[in-house]
Amino acid sequence: MSSAHLPECPIPIFTTVASYREWRRKAFDAKQTVGFVATMGALHEGHLALVKRSLAANDLTVLSIFVNPAQFAPHEDLATYPSTLPRDLESLSAMSLQVKVQGSNEPLTRTPSAVFLPTVSEMYPSGISQDVSLQKGTFVEVKGYGHQMEGQSRPTFLRGVATVVTKLFNAVEPTQTYFGQKDIQQALLLRRMTRDMLLSHPSPDKLHIVPTVRDPASSVALSSRNAYLTPREREVAAPVLHAALQIGKSAWQDGASKQDCVRQACALIMDMAEKLNAFDNEEKINVRLDYVEMNDTESFDVLPDNISRVQWDLEGSEREGRPVILSGAMWVGRTRLIDNIILGDTRKLGIIE
Repeated sequence: MSSAHLPECPIPIFTTVASYREWRRKAFDAKQTVGFVATMGALHEGHLALVKRSLAANDLTVLSIFVNPAQFAPHEDLATYPSTLPRDLESLSAMSLQVKVQGSNEPLTRTPSAVFLPTVSEMYPSGISQDVSLQKGTFVEVKGYGHQMEGQSRPTFLRGVATVVTKLFNAVEPTQTYFGQKDIQQALLLRRMTRDMLLSHPSPDKLHIVPTVRDPASSVALSSRNAYLTPREREVAAPVLHAALQIGKSAWQDGASKQDCVRQACALIMDMAEKLNAFDNEEKINVRLDYVEMNDTESFDVLPDNISRVQWDLEGSEREGRPVILSGAMWVGRTRLIDNIILGDTRKLGIIE
């Protein structure tokens, strides 16, 4: 989108890396910190919660909007991914936060400082195809850690995420950056990537994970893709995923094996799927389980079937006190929902309350 066709916005919008870097250089010269929130647009309260975290902790806050082709397989919803740029810019423009500044009695009002809105050609100068076998150029992989959880269901997804976020970090050069717990696997892998690639902007300790923001009525994790849901799907079917994970969490806390925790969670989803798929009228909702699994937060390996919480957290073991990810995905109509619960001390993952 050219600058001439952008919606009116009081926040500076940069569509090229060169124009953004000129702005960023001034922040470096002024010794101002820059917080960064990477998004694909269609902003919701989850995104805005990340922006608020950045406003509270940084002199300047940058948000990017870029729908990344490299993380969509050829059969996925790139062409129909929600696009609400005017509304997104309006939401950002309305944001402000008063913060206390050391040495001043008066609070300082901070607002979002810039929007990075690059084109596909700007982000992928060598071109990009959703078909990995046809891609040319430089890409980033997180070897040995990306085949579990979302990587099992979407084999090219995490490669695409690692590639685009590396590009965004190189362009934006954030002091600190913020990701949501809803995408816990990618957030933890990106933190690992910043360490492995020796990045300074951000450094691993400056990549923050913020708790999932949920619909207050249904506890459904907020997602841009929730816009695909019909009102009945949103009310009746979507809440089942989080409810199933809660059942798995309770079973884990009560001493059940990992296998039984997953079985109980899956049973709730499959029971609901059977009921809703049985209707032959407008009440029918196609519900399908993708996966429920429990994974190590360090290796992302699937936990052994017979292990329990007490055995996992065995005193003196190398994994003592290490949290576990209980995650799941399900289809509601044409919408794929994901969610997770951290079993254990979330502070050990750097999740900031």
